[in-house]
Amino acid sequence: MTNILITNAAVLTVDKQNTIHSPGWVWVEADRIAAVGPGQPPAELAARAQRVINGEHLAVLPGLVNGHTHLSQTFMRGLGDDKPLLTWLKQIMWPIQAAMSPEEMRLASLLGLVENLRCGAAGVVQHHKITTSPAHTDAAAEAAEIVGLRMRLARGWVDLGTAAEAPAAIIAEMGRLRERWHGQAGGRLTIGFGPMAAWRCSDETMRRTAELAGEWGLATHIHVAEAADEIELMRQRNGLRHIEWLDSLGVLGPNMQLVHCVQVTGPELDLIAASGATVIHCPVSNMYLASGVAPVPQMLARGIPVALGTDGPASHNSQDLLETMKVTALLAKVGSGDATALLPADVLRMVTTAGARLLGRDDLGQIRVGAKADLTLVNLNTARSMPVHRPDSAIVYNASGPDTHTVMVDGQILLDAGRVTVLDEDSLLAECRAAARRLLKRAGVN
Repeated sequence: MTNILITNAAVLTVDKQNTIHSPGWVWVEADRIAAVGPGQPPAELAARAQRVINGEHLAVLPGLVNGHTHLSQTFMRGLGDDKPLLTWLKQIMWPIQAAMSPEEMRLASLLGLVENLRCGAAGVVQHHKITTSPAHTDAAAEAAEIVGLRMRLARGWVDLGTAAEAPAAIIAEMGRLRERWHGQAGGRLTIGFGPMAAWRCSDETMRRTAELAGEWGLATHIHVAEAADEIELMRQRNGLRHIEWLDSLGVLGPNMQLVHCVQVTGPELDLIAASGATVIHCPVSNMYLASGVAPVPQMLARGIPVALGTDGPASHNSQDLLETMKVTALLAKVGSGDATALLPADVLRMVTTAGARLLGRDDLGQIRVGAKADLTLVNLNTARSMPVHRPDSAIVYNASGPDTHTVMVDGQILLDAGRVTVLDEDSLLAECRAAARRLLKRAGVN
């Protein structure tokens, strides 16, 4: 472990007062933030530092969290353009997913995690879709061990329709994953249940898995209310909308992570607020698939925690979390007709404190003494950002993924002034190009 001192930076603490030290400094000892403050650091810290990072023209944030992605889709980006959700799934996603091997899953996951790293993410929630074999799921977890990001692996399941699994098999595999991976890599890896879509999950299995999640201390991460036709499929089954259905089962609660929530009513928002569940907003994907505009301002007004996700790179078509922050703010403004609907401070909380909640951590999401040393440094010394009058505004409205300078997790530098430290990136890109070509040929998708 190394003591690291970051100086001369704009330090966005994301505390309750939205304190920004500009200039400011951060002192890291081993895997924790040991001190932070405005101006220049004490001379004795500078003397003790084993590494000093000059943060001039850099912004320092709590490590960003991508609250929802599908790493396998790095091999599928650009193939499903200009299609609505169900057509996109049936014609593109499902055939390729069925053909993907464990080795291809490993490579796609490594690529996706490096992309997240380069776009400022220190943590991700991987909603794992490809459950053809246990080896496919293990491949994603192994990739996270290599890259060093925090990851909640929410293992997907459906027990109705295409690719349905037997409930006993779902539960047995979740038990295996919990024993094998939960809490591994120094606590960076955690497991969760990942029901793929409300209309593809039976009442009994949804209820049973949510009960198990509670008993085991795991999260449940589920796509809900993404598109209008999905709502209609559920209404045909039982007359209920998605959030109404979850409430009727008694499974809404603080460990429930609700992805999308685009097609939701006011009464449904009230149910979410009362339950303490978290919503994960994926604005670029919602626009890409023409799903609609999630009522994020109304969620925040009710006190609903809202995190931010890119969604998978087949419906974004990247995992640029910094770019997604700008889209989040703009979509809320145009969707509501209110220029103040979302402010930079609101969006920054979505990718920091709310993101930390998804990972089950109360020692992430702020730059404060005692917090884990997960930090994202963003370069604002660019033609599109300078001059920087307000660092929070520059990050949300000007910066994008390539501006990520350095990313640290547990005090370990994974991206160092633009250089990936954990693997040979050029070799990985070459391997992935060849593997993706083979996969598409085998799957019969052009």
